[in-house]
Amino acid sequence: MANVIITLLSLIVLFSILKVEGRKTLFSRNSDQDHEFLTFYSAIASDDGICKSMVETQGYTCEEHKVTTEDGYILSLQRMPMGRSGKTADKGSVLLQHGLFMDAITWLFNSPDESLAFILADNGFDVWLANTRGTRYSSGHTSLTPNDKAYWEWSWDELISYDLQASVQYVYNHTGQKLHYAGHSLGTLIALGAFSQDDEVLNMIRSAALLSPIAHLNQIPSPLTKFASNIFLANDLYWLGLREFIPKGQDAAKLLEEICHLPGINCSANLMTLFTGPNCCINSSRIYVFLEHEPQPTATKNLIHLSQMIRTGKIAKYDYGNEGQNMQHYGRPNPPLYDMTSIPNDLPLFLSYGGNDMLSDVKDVQVLLDNLKDHEKDKLDVVFVQDYAHADFVMGVNANQVVYEPMMAFFKLH
Repeated sequence: MANVIITLLSLIVLFSILKVEGRKTLFSRNSDQDHEFLTFYSAIASDDGICKSMVETQGYTCEEHKVTTEDGYILSLQRMPMGRSGKTADKGSVLLQHGLFMDAITWLFNSPDESLAFILADNGFDVWLANTRGTRYSSGHTSLTPNDKAYWEWSWDELISYDLQASVQYVYNHTGQKLHYAGHSLGTLIALGAFSQDDEVLNMIRSAALLSPIAHLNQIPSPLTKFASNIFLANDLYWLGLREFIPKGQDAAKLLEEICHLPGINCSANLMTLFTGPNCCINSSRIYVFLEHEPQPTATKNLIHLSQMIRTGKIAKYDYGNEGQNMQHYGRPNPPLYDMTSIPNDLPLFLSYGGNDMLSDVKDVQVLLDNLKDHEKDKLDVVFVQDYAHADFVMGVNANQVVYEPMMAFFKLH
């Protein structure tokens, strides 16, 4: 199981390969209903920023911002300071953090009545969209380029220590007030890691919403992961010099071909279901748009780090593979743990997870909830959605009623 998560998470990026030849067999679409939507989203493929291509075209005010991390990465932030009505936000700021292989467009894929960023803005929140290093709009650096191997020498440890810290600090400094946080998938992992050890970040956070929380990963149920673990070796790719994992590259295409020839894997079926679990509530046309824009690249080292969580069952810093290198980086032979029980019991937390999620598995989430068993009862709100899988939380057409409304009510209380 050492490399299960690497291949598992790679599959979502492999969907993009299928769009050339297999789109019609994977997802059904109604061309009449989708015409207007797809015409609008044709702007996604342009080089315009997220504000211009995704937000302003829907009638919302949007600002582009840049923040530089302590290790030199130049990150893109978008701000939606008011709703479509033009009324200035009065409910506080919210920073939205996407998951792996995604960027801030995660929160804008659906219509304004179904996408979290638009919904928050229309409900009086000052919305900020984060984009992690290496994604399309956060590919800058003070001294490196994405063509340099050194640019990709990072894992989610650095997303905690640098990206999250810089983004939270920037919003806090710009607004002069503590902010709410909402993350999906990997966006929850980096938040939990920060909350367990970073008082500086904690002092700037009012509350946090964790959608499809990722912390413990050793009980992922998908049978696809068992096949995948035998054919994808991210450590080998790293040592062969592949520091950047490009989802749409030739390596991904070859991997997909191998997976599709494995016994028990039917690639004519819906691959998203095999990967995320059976999402109940996604409009198929939105998947089409997703495939037109995503996925985003990431560091191979980041994927290795995630695989270590599967192998060890621990939430720990990156393991360099030998005691000498670990001693050099950490002053100890084994990487330090992120202790979920160290999260302050009075930090307002909203968690929502699904019964059909094959990435944020119910059993793994229960381990996290056990870690939080001493949390103050009025500071922990858990919403379980039986028929939801991983992508429903950001692409579900009913997520507003099922998840976002109770989340916003939680924000308003804190």
